[in-house]
Formats: sequence, structure tokens, C-alpha cells
Amino acid sequence: MTDENTSLALVTGGNRGIGLAIAQSLAAAGHRVIITHRSANAPAGFLSVKMDVTSTESVEAGFAEIEEKYGTPEIIVANAGITKDGLVLRMSDSDFEDVVDANLTGAFRVARRASKGLLKLKRGRLIFIGSVVGGVGAAGQVNYSASKAGLLGMARSFARELGSRGITANVIAPGFVETDMTANLDQKRRDEIAKSVPLGRFCSAEEIANVVTFVASQEAGYITGALIPVDGGLGMGH
Repeated sequence: MTDENTSLALVTGGNRGIGLAIAQSLAAAGHRVIITHRSANAPAGFLSVKMDVTSTESVEAGFAEIEEKYGTPEIIVANAGITKDGLVLRMSDSDFEDVVDANLTGAFRVARRASKGLLKLKRGRLIFIGSVVGGVGAAGQVNYSASKAGLLGMARSFARELGSRGITANVIAPGFVETDMTANLDQKRRDEIAKSVPLGRFCSAEEIANVVTFVASQEAGYITGALIPVDGGLGMGH
């Protein structure tokens, strides 16, 4: 990261929610930010490229377009993901496989392709967006919890394999975040969730984004292979 103010950042699934907050935070820090999207148009003010992380061909094509038009991304934020919640006895193979493919294998596809450019640059940041449930589990989210837990082993393997070339790999693990989905919860359930969090409240998407931006910075150059919780203490010890 020779000049962090001119680094090119890629945020998968950055068109809404946590991903958009991350993109906005990185842009505010001076980075050029590219957002990936599958169908919807990217928000105004950001570079964008169409990319489906569940398709190796789409990931390859997306990176080829980015490299041709903008250069090599130095900051990679693997944020794209899905949920297909359900009780385990009712969870189909496809419900499990689809979530793991999007959240875990999708992050692998992106990081693997990004590593080609990072190895040539001999610097870079791989940042994976995990979840507190990757450590503590969650009823009705066997698939999602498994996919997020897998990110940690993957990130630490990337850290060991690429660290000698100045490339870091870390996992940010949010807890309960204020999003469109949690906004639809009834007040009683929201209060129950808040009481389970030591800090007594939900996290904002901006608080997640601020940590991502720090991990992407020069100041975080000696942090790698880390699980960084941003969960109000909900998952402490995991």
C-alpha cells in the first residue's frame, strides 16, 4: 500500500446494507471503490462491475474488466452473501449448498482471482465479512453459520500462504446489525436481541465499515490471520 489514498478497492455485494456502508467508508478514506452487483444498478458515485460470485466465469470476467479499465484492486472486501434460514430437519441439500456456495466458495473465488494481481503488486488486503454466528452458532442457520465459520480457516490459510508477499487476510465478524432485515423484526424480538448483547444495542453498518476501513489502511499492515469481532461483546471468547 504505497499510497493508501489512491488504492483501488473492490467490494462485492456493495450495492446495499453493510456492503454499501463499507464502500462509502472506503471512499471517504480516499480510496477508489468498485462495487460488484448481480442485477441491480450500483449506487451513484461508485465504479461498478457485474459479477456473480457463484460463477467462476463471472468472477474471471469481472476482474478482467476491472483490470482493463481501472487497474489492479489492492483492497478486496468479500462481502456478498445470502441466507436461506430454516430448521435443520427441514433444510434441503440445496438450501445448505446454495448458502455455502455463495458465502464461502464465492469468497474463495474472488480472493483466488484477486491474489493473481496482489502477488504481482507484492501488497494487498483480503478482508472477509464473517458473522458472530460463525463462532457461536444460531438455531435455524446451520448453513449460514457453517459458511461464516469456514471463512476463518480460509482467511488464515491465505494469510500463511501470501503473507511473505505483503498481503494480509482477515475476517471481520459483525453481530446484530441495523439493516432492512432487522428493521422488520417486531419490537419485542428487537428488545430480546438487544438484551443478549453486553453493550445493549444493535450495531450500525457504519461501525462495521469503520473497522473494515482501518483493516484496509497502512496502520493495519501488521494485522493478518485475525478474527475481528464487531458484535458488542455477543460472541466474546469465540
